[in-house]
Amino acid sequence: MYLHFLTRAEKNKILEQLNEQFGIEKLPYLLVRLGKDKIRAYSGNLSREELSALARAVNIELAGIYLCRIEQNQVRISHDAVSLLKNQISKNIVNLTDHEASEWLHGQDIELPNEIKEKGFVIVKHKDYIIGAGKSNGKIIFNFVPKERRIKN
Repeated sequence: MYLHFLTRAEKNKILEQLNEQFGIEKLPYLLVRLGKDKIRAYSGNLSREELSALARAVNIELAGIYLCRIEQNQVRISHDAVSLLKNQISKNIVNLTDHEASEWLHGQDIELPNEIKEKGFVIVKHKDYIIGAGKSNGKIIFNFVPKERRIKN
């Protein structure tokens, strides 16, 4: 698989988008693009050169944590990245009730009784806990919790 280390300019562009959308100001990770559009954050001990040599020797499919992907000029932050960056997230947060949070964790989309101003990618929070990310059209938040992490009935 093709391993591409993001340049400083590419990383800064993603960081600007993360800051604009979610208030995230720091990414102290090496950013790697694997495949066409997935960005991963790597914080291990291997250097760029060592990772590149390893990628040439064996088929590396994963390096680091899945951070995000760019969709329609917005950053779609991953479920894992929400947990990793939770202390920095300060924008586009939607607070859910107990019932809505339960539905969310079971994989359901959330239809909100009142329109919310946040459209696009949002962070979903219940009480003091960030529980994921989704996409809002202003009335419905579409669930992006991976199927294997949803609560089963």
